[in-house]
Amino acid sequence: MDERVKKIYEAADYIKGRIGEGKPLAGIVLGSGLGKLAEKIENPVTIPYKEIPHFPASTAVGHKGNFIYGTLGGKQIVAMQGRFHYYEGYSMEYVTLPIRVMKVLGIEYLFVSNAAGGVNFSFKVGDLMVIKDHINLLPNPLIGPNMEEFGPRFPDMTRPYSPQLCNLATEIASEKGIELKGGTYLASTGPTYETPAEYKYFRTIGADAVGMSTIPEVIVARHSSIPVFGISVITNEAHDDYAPDYVNDGDDVVKAADAAADKMTWLFTKMIEKL
Repeated sequence: MDERVKKIYEAADYIKGRIGEGKPLAGIVLGSGLGKLAEKIENPVTIPYKEIPHFPASTAVGHKGNFIYGTLGGKQIVAMQGRFHYYEGYSMEYVTLPIRVMKVLGIEYLFVSNAAGGVNFSFKVGDLMVIKDHINLLPNPLIGPNMEEFGPRFPDMTRPYSPQLCNLATEIASEKGIELKGGTYLASTGPTYETPAEYKYFRTIGADAVGMSTIPEVIVARHSSIPVFGISVITNEAHDDYAPDYVNDGDDVVKAADAAADKMTWLFTKMIEKL
């Protein structure tokens, strides 16, 4: 067996031993400062990443590093309270390992979230942007020998984010009077925040929001034919016309994400109820 595949199944087998016979309907990846959703999971089984075979440690600010199984919106789910990033020094194999583990556990949908800079001038801090498409400036996680057990060599990416799930989100949010933006998410390597010239470039090539994650997970999920819903919480205005004393600050990003987390939690919960 391919060593990469062996690691995936060893991690999944360990988790199955902790959660029993349950089969989660959906997997959720919680980004910087967005871990509050984990508090809404009922009957949780919480497994620190350090206990799961082959899982890296989550070192980013605002990422607690727990794998949680339980009930949300009346459905069984698994959630990552914090993700792994390329900028932490992890290879794409490890950045995306949990997504394939979730696939083995049986998820049928993947929900991803992140804190992002609003490149689009109309976006303000606290806005929620439904990810409709993306631009990937990170290494593609499918480079290398294909894992035939999970999907084809050349997976289609025409619709990386499920139109059905995007429409469901819009329908649910409108009933509550929550405004959702929509747009294209761009992922760069980090860990530096971008320069004003880079923000201008990203806007020019079609990005509405920019971050340092998410897309590798989405690519691996789509390789495995898992429908994906993604949302970016706009935590800073990524413009190229800053005031002379403006600085991007990681703590401010986490605070802004925390302030918007309740809306995102409500939306994810209601969407899962309807799956």
